[in-house]
Order: sequence, then C-alpha cells, then structure tokens
Amino acid sequence: MLKLHLLRQIWKHLGIDWVAFRLRYAARLRSGALQRQLPETTWEQQPLSGLLRRGSAVGDRYTDYRRDHSPAFFFKSQDQSQFRALFSRWDSRDSLAVTQAEEAAAGWLRLFGGLSVQVGSPPAWHRNPITGQQAERILHWSQIGDFDRGDIRIIWELSRFGFAFALVRAYWRTSNEKYAELFWDAFEDWREQNPPQTGANWKCGQEASIRAMAWCFALYGFNNASVTTADRIEMLVQMVGVSGMRIEANFDYSQSQRNNHGITEAAALYTIGLLFPELKRAEKWKRLGRNSLEAQARDLIYDDGTFSQHSVNYHRLMLHDYLWVLRLADIHDEPFSEELRSRVSRAGEFLYQIQDDSSGRVPRCGQDDSSLILPLDDCPIDDFRSVIQAVCYCTRGERKFESGPWDETLMWLFGTDALEAPLAGKSREDLRADCGGYYTIRSSNGFAFVRCGSFVHRPSQADLLHVDLWWRGLNVATDPGTYSYNAPDPWNNELARTAYHNTVVVDDCDQMERPTRFLWLPWPEARVLASKRDADGRIAYWEGEHDGYRRLKSPVNHRRAILRIDESWLIADSLTSSDRHLYRLHWLLPDLEFEWNEQARKLELETEFGKYYVCLFNPNGAAESSLMRADRNSARGWVAPRYCDRAPALSLALQTSGTRCLLFSLFSPQSCNVRMEPARGVVESETFALQFRNEIEKPGHLLADIVVNGANVVW
Repeated sequence: MLKLHLLRQIWKHLGIDWVAFRLRYAARLRSGALQRQLPETTWEQQPLSGLLRRGSAVGDRYTDYRRDHSPAFFFKSQDQSQFRALFSRWDSRDSLAVTQAEEAAAGWLRLFGGLSVQVGSPPAWHRNPITGQQAERILHWSQIGDFDRGDIRIIWELSRFGFAFALVRAYWRTSNEKYAELFWDAFEDWREQNPPQTGANWKCGQEASIRAMAWCFALYGFNNASVTTADRIEMLVQMVGVSGMRIEANFDYSQSQRNNHGITEAAALYTIGLLFPELKRAEKWKRLGRNSLEAQARDLIYDDGTFSQHSVNYHRLMLHDYLWVLRLADIHDEPFSEELRSRVSRAGEFLYQIQDDSSGRVPRCGQDDSSLILPLDDCPIDDFRSVIQAVCYCTRGERKFESGPWDETLMWLFGTDALEAPLAGKSREDLRADCGGYYTIRSSNGFAFVRCGSFVHRPSQADLLHVDLWWRGLNVATDPGTYSYNAPDPWNNELARTAYHNTVVVDDCDQMERPTRFLWLPWPEARVLASKRDADGRIAYWEGEHDGYRRLKSPVNHRRAILRIDESWLIADSLTSSDRHLYRLHWLLPDLEFEWNEQARKLELETEFGKYYVCLFNPNGAAESSLMRADRNSARGWVAPRYCDRAPALSLALQTSGTRCLLFSLFSPQSCNVRMEPARGVVESETFALQFRNEIEKPGHLLADIVVNGANVVW
C-alpha cells in the first residue's frame, strides 16, 4: 500500500512522461545499453585525428591553428598587460589567487570555497580527502552507484578543475610559468588516471561539463605560456571532444532532471561546438546546446526571476552557466533570444533583492553544495556581488555596485570597458516573488526573508514558512545550510528537514515525506494572506499559510504572521486542529556570547553592534523552552556555512501540545517587556508600545487590532 501511494504521488507531481523516461533509463542501465553505447576505451583508441572533421589539420599545422586562429574567447593573450595593471585595484598585498596557486603546488586545495585539505600534487583523483574513502576507478561509469563510497560530491570537486581558475589568475598576475606547469601536470595526470568512460569521475555529465569548461578557460589563459606545447594542446582538444561525446550520449537524462544539470550540460555542448568547430560533431553540439539553453530558460527560470531548483546556490550556478554562454554568443555575433536574456536579467535581480546590503550575502536557502563554477575573484563564496554585477552588466549594460573585488569577474568575462559602466539606480525594496514563493520585508538596517510557495518543480527542502532575519549584516535567524548529501547519521542530508529550519514542526514530522534522498512527497501548497505597509513605512505586516500538515490523520493548519515595527519583529504562529498534537517552534541563531533566562524565555545575544534580544512566549504559558548549542548526538545546534563544513549555532525551541495554539517570537535590538492580558498581548520598549489581539478563534488576520503607541494601525 505504501509503494502504491508513493507511485500515485510521483505520477501526480512529476508526470507520466517523467515516469516513463525514468523506467526506460533504468532499463538501459540494467541491460548494459548505456555501456555498449559509450564503452570504456583508452585515450589511444580515441585519437584526435578521429574526432576531427575530414580535412582538418593535425600536427604542427593544427597547433598553429589553435594558437593563431582559434575562435575568440572572453579575453586574448594580448590583454594580459592591461589586466595586470588593474589587478592592484583588488589585491591588497598578495592576491588570494596567488596564495591558492602556491597552496596547490604544495598539494593543498580549498574545497567548497574555504575547506583546506591535503589532496596531493597532482591530486589523488579517486580519493576522498576528508574521509580517505576510495571511489571506483576500473568500472564503467554506468555500473557505479551514486552512494557506494561515501559522498562522491567531494571526489568530484577535485575533478572539476576549479583550481585552474586560480592558476590562470596567478599566472596573469605574475607571468610565472610554474602556475601553467602546475595545471598541465594535473591535466596530464588526470588523463592517465581517468581513461574514457571509466571510473567515478565520468559518472556525471554535469561534472564532465564543468571540467571541460574549466579546461577551455585554462587553454586560453595559458595560451602564451612556453609550457603550453603542441602535444598538450592536442591532448586537451582530444579530451574536450571525448567529454562532448560523454555529455551528448546521456543528454536526455540531464534534461529530465529539470535543474542545473541540464543547463550546465547544454552550456558545455554549446561551448565545445563553438570553440572547437574543427570537431566532427561540433555543429550538432552547438545547435543542441543552444536550443536546450533556450528551452530550459523558458521552463526553469520563472517569470519573477526565481529558479526551479529552490536553492540560491544552484540559482548562482545557473546564472554562471548563462553568463558564460551569453558572453560567448555575443562575442561571436550570434546572440541568444531577448526572452532568454530577459529571464536571466530577472534572475539576477531576484538575487539582488534578497541580498544583505553590507555583506553581499544572501539567505542560505535550499540545498547548497557550495558549487562555484566561475571562481574569478577573491570574494568569499557567500558574497554574491560578483554574479549580480556580471548579470546586470551582461543584460543591461550597467553595474549594481561601486567598484570592488567583485569586479574582477566582470573584467575576465567582459573586458576592461565593463569596469566603467554606469551604475544602476534601482534600490532594494520589499520583494514579492509569487512564482517561486519568496518574500522579503525590508527595514532600514535589515530585512526578513520568508519562504512561502507552492511547487511546480521538485522541492529541495521541507522549509515552508521558514524565516531568515538580518540586522546590520548579521544573519540573526539563519537557515542551517547543507552539510553533506551522503554522510553517516546524523549528517545524511539531515539539515534539509523541517525541524532544523525556522518554522514549526508538528508531531516531529516533516512538512512532506522523504521516500528517497532527494525526493519529497506530496508537494504541499502555500499562499500569502496579507502583505502591507503603513503610510510612512515604519510598520509592515505579512501573513501566510501552508497545508503540509493537512495530510496527517488529524489535519493541522499552520499560519504565520510577521509584524515589523522599525527594527523589531513580532512573529506569530497559529496551529489549529480538531485533535491533540505536539507543536515545536524552532529558531537557529548565530553562535554568539549569550545570556539565557529560561523562566522568562528570553535570550540576550552579544553582537558587535550591541545587544540583541530574542523572546518566546504564548498566551497560556503552558510550554517548554530549550536552548542547545552544537549537540554532540544530533544535528541540532549546528549550521553548515559551506558544504562538508559545520559550525556551532544556537538552537532555540518552544514546545507545547493541544488542539490549537498560538506561539510568539520577538526579535529586537531593544530589550522589550512582554505581557499577556486577557485576549491581548502587550510589548513595550524604549521606542514603542504595541498591543495586538491574541485570540486564535477570531476571524481575520492572525495579528489583528494592532495598536502602536496608542494609535490604531491603519493600512
């Protein structure tokens, strides 16, 4: 019965075409059809001459062609002196790129934007440098399980060749040929250790795509280096061509995923076809990639600029893919459609609207494996200014931000003239992105970010009505992030669950069931009930609800209201049912010095800007509160700032039971007094006095009859 119910849900939400394709794909895997279509070979069995169009030059003539007549890229070798004169704008003493290049020479790489690990030089391509686990290296990629040897994402990170960007950036700063030699040594070793279609590093078409794009960047970046020999150039073109064959052979699978995998693989096919027209299949790859990029932009980038994957990290990956192909297409005078460009522009604007003013960071929403496929500046991985700046320039010819280190990405992709583009005048305001289900409420020094949407594409986390709060660049109430997609309990993608988000859990259940690692069912629906501001903008109100707990035997409705007064936030949660349930309100807070008054349920945080207060309360007082930091036996009280990295945090919870309940959370930089009077709540601070109705049975808004400083609030 459970399997039948699951099949019905998959059929309902993913559709008959998706189900039929996955059944056919599973049959191809089991029967060995994929292996026969793209068998294991050696590099010698797939020589460059066999990949080239008839009549294409091979040998010294071919190398001369690649050096002198290869299709245009983002930059030319002649640009190096001009670039070098500008690097000092962003480099303090030594560029981070040079530091990372020197670390790579010593066998150290910074994985996922900061985790420094010893990997060897060249890296041990099949070894997990964190756990020591070894991935399969002798089987055809179709015979290797996704999770047979721990978290394969860590092994793939090495083979993405992300370090190639740091080596190019270091070489262009110093002209030191050892950085070019480091790349070529690693490249040749990867070739020796990874014969075509064999081993874990060939398993994913997206990984092959990201790797091929990095190789292209390095080919053009090291074009003038003396160590870039004819043999090495031919070797790279051969390996790019074989990668194109790998991507094409399983391209339909990537398209069925309807996420960044399909976009990245399409970007790689377009790139290979455009930059290597001498390859036999170049024209087909370019056409296939281009058509797919257009179609996926229409399908996966929503009208409000949000993205099908429900993840800000994968949103950036998608934008990097489109920035890459849009720029290449413009250079070659074959621009993509205005519709695609408009959707990419809106996707960049969405990130800008959910961004913190002072730090450049955005809420850590959705699955986050710390992918950064264009690491072209020294900004921290959680600073999104470079991608927003580049998208704004690419689609509108303007810059969002004043000059800063994020502009190095702009220069690599668009040249030095882009650095003088005019500044866009649009400021941040309250966001209402109904298609994706994201909302912001802005204050003078911060904002609230709310997750409240129904799903057209697969949810990535069970996080409806999650709220992030930001104040003066501090993420006061934060998303837990993603530690690992495959790790020993309690870290086995545990942070995707509702219990670790800033929302309410009913009976210890998630808002959806999770039958597989990345599949949530059934998909709940959510809606916004109110979004208002008063005339002078001092007070704002938002309210929404979701039906994720209506699937329970005794259904529960969850409504959440947010009231802002200046920089203070009152958040009310209403849970209603006809039967008794256990309700648990949770908040994840930064790891700061604190004082906790358990009796008053008041937490005092010591921030660099002064004290900040969090208070939990409910009308009848019959609830239990708890505060936990970095629990040793669970994922509670932890945050993953980047993939495979965790740090302590403060987990604050309030738990009660009943048929109906109201739970309140107050966040403020001011110390507030809270009183529960009959049918009314009262909050008093130095600058305001608030009264509101706290009767759950009454119709209308959850927070109604609002009185501030003695005056009724009129919207």
